[in-house]
Amino acid sequence: MGVARSFRDLRVYQLVRKAVSEIFEVTKGFPSEERHELTDQIRRSARATKALIAEGWARRRYRAAFISKIDEALGEATETQSWLDDALDQGYIGSEQFKRMDDDWSGITSMLSRMIDRAADFCKYSSDADYRGIVKEDSLEAYDSLFNALDKKTP
Repeated sequence: MGVARSFRDLRVYQLVRKAVSEIFEVTKGFPSEERHELTDQIRRSARATKALIAEGWARRRYRAAFISKIDEALGEATETQSWLDDALDQGYIGSEQFKRMDDDWSGITSMLSRMIDRAADFCKYSSDADYRGIVKEDSLEAYDSLFNALDKKTP
């Protein structure tokens, strides 16, 4: 496929996008009493998976931020599988449809796990420095002389 230039070029994003569409189609047939429980929750977690992949892509300048977002996407994808369990248990989807959808989401979680393990491949041009732990210890004398010079110019 070549080098990804956008999150939309990522195979995992494409698979999630397709899987999210299927979630939306399937949940249209769920009972209305499940509207705020199962339907909204499974749609939210599926959508969040897709959005977090896009956000992780945008944050790949910092490896830790990239890993954090992809890890969140992994969590949301796994949550989606849990909601699929509920849909199966309640008889809202059949076992064949469940297996196919669960296999899709299992593949997605595997790809996300590999992205985390291979974060360096996605963050090749990122800074290895973690600036949060660096304390700047410049001499205050330089600042004192600057402020003194400004004070002398101020009437």
